[in-house]
Amino acid sequence: MTAVRSLARSVSAAALSGGLLCATAACGTDVRPESAAPPWQEPSSYTYTLTSSEGERALIGAFRVTVRDGKVTKARGLDSSARRMVRDLPDQVPTLGALLAELDQARRDKADTAEAEYAADGHPKRIFLDWDRNAVDDEALYVISAYETAGG
Repeated sequence: MTAVRSLARSVSAAALSGGLLCATAACGTDVRPESAAPPWQEPSSYTYTLTSSEGERALIGAFRVTVRDGKVTKARGLDSSARRMVRDLPDQVPTLGALLAELDQARRDKADTAEAEYAADGHPKRIFLDWDRNAVDDEALYVISAYETAGG
């Protein structure tokens, strides 16, 4: 009987340790707490693909974005919604700095959810915002891919 309890405790301890290790390592996902600023400075020139979805926000669709000197100089819609957005409201397509500013504002406003995942170099890969978990369609999901700095 003692051997069975001892084995059960060992298995439970191993499972708990593995779970804690996985949680500590974030299982391959770099979701940083709101107090941890990513070690990334927005370069003056870069390109990225933004896929924006969730809720009833004005910015919905997939975009290829070029940023020079901290401003969007070219935005190309990759789907019909994004093409319409680029045509009608081109100044609404954000830089990565603007997306991070929106994340920071959501945190200051005590949004129910304001999370980000970062690439190894520190640029954001995914930002999820939900200002009020009880409200419908106030969420925003930004997925950043194909990020390249000028010349690299």
